[in-house]
Amino acid sequence: MPRPSRGEPTAFEQAGGLPDRPFESDRIHLSGVVCAAHSENYSHRTAAISLGEWLAGQGVPALTGIDTRALTKKIRMHGALLGRIEIDGRTSPEFDDPNRRNLVGEVSTRRVERHGKGGVPVVLIDCGRKNNQIRMLVRLGAEVTVAPWDHDLRRLARECAGVVISNGPGDPQLASATIATARVLMRRAVPILGICLGHQILALAAGARTYKMKFGHRAHNQPCLDATTGRCYQTSQNHGYAVDGRSLPRGWETWFTNANDGTNEGLRHRSGPWLSVQFHPEAAPGPTDTEWILEEFLAKIR
Repeated sequence: MPRPSRGEPTAFEQAGGLPDRPFESDRIHLSGVVCAAHSENYSHRTAAISLGEWLAGQGVPALTGIDTRALTKKIRMHGALLGRIEIDGRTSPEFDDPNRRNLVGEVSTRRVERHGKGGVPVVLIDCGRKNNQIRMLVRLGAEVTVAPWDHDLRRLARECAGVVISNGPGDPQLASATIATARVLMRRAVPILGICLGHQILALAAGARTYKMKFGHRAHNQPCLDATTGRCYQTSQNHGYAVDGRSLPRGWETWFTNANDGTNEGLRHRSGPWLSVQFHPEAAPGPTDTEWILEEFLAKIR
């Protein structure tokens, strides 16, 4: 796995203590890896260990020598499927369905964290955030307080200029505490920006519906159309649920749509300070076409 060489820590690393790039989390969140071929002989100049060694160190099982093209065709025919890796003949009596678990509660931070100093105060509700969201907000002049998905924000909301609800895994309807928090924030007219799962949570808090997609969006080249300007942006995405754009309540409007399948990719309120996007404006990985969304959000709440 490529990893940049370590020099002196940057001011942000000293203050924030986040994992160094290119990592967006402090651990692997995968349950398993399936690949057609694996090579132990890595050659990238910054590589320290192989993919297999990295997975083994994190306790993540992997399977190689699989016809992944045939597997992809099966998924393409039937939609997203449950799967499992069987090792040495050991079998599980049932498939684990992650859609029945509150995955947000499993991956969210357990404590309040603070990053940056002296900027516009922003609370980031951690539903499984990517660290580049914090890096970008700090770089753009924010003082970021990261809160767990179910944290009581009554005090923090009084101290902040705006709230960002992060990305995260699983069915958004299971993150009931975050949905309830978003409703409270809207009643208090606190500015909110939702990202990915945060987009779905904001929609549910507003009264819209979400649904499980037959085929999720898993790529960093998803084209999205801005409903205002008609401009198409290349975006980074990784989600299996979507907002039903037909269910938007009065006062809300579609901001972005996916140019491939027409699904909803963004919402905003016509008069309130609330907006959200299904894609990742912080990229990491992916194109940086939509970084301006974070910039404009901070500019409006300063």
